[in-house]
Amino acid sequence: MSHPEPTQPVFSARASELKQSGGQTEGMIRSNAIVDKCEGICATSMLAKPHTASAVHHHGEQDTIVYAVKGRGSVVSEGGKKRVDLEPGDFALIPAYMEHQEVNDGNEDVIWTIVRSGRIPEVVNLTGWNGEPAKG
Repeated sequence: MSHPEPTQPVFSARASELKQSGGQTEGMIRSNAIVDKCEGICATSMLAKPHTASAVHHHGEQDTIVYAVKGRGSVVSEGGKKRVDLEPGDFALIPAYMEHQEVNDGNEDVIWTIVRSGRIPEVVNLTGWNGEPAKG
């Protein structure tokens, strides 16, 4: 064989078995899918109920890729001045430390698959734009 042996078997996370994870905001349900399985990458799911917005937050040193699965939602950033709308099939990149909010202004659930550049997802909720970390 011309490459190293894999360090672990293929892992799957069944949608029916995902559990809610930390950093929750009312109306936003974040669930771990593939977390703490390998260095440098993790995956989660985010469900945003209709007419909800997350707290302003960032993901520390982790870059984040969003894939829109269902519904139409938005990523708001730059102090609330920039809005990127996503519909099913769209991708977005949220750079490390970028303050942002996930927003669902619609009447249906929004579901996004999220991949981060860390072993365990980091969510730092803030007191507002350019705010301090919110207390727990």
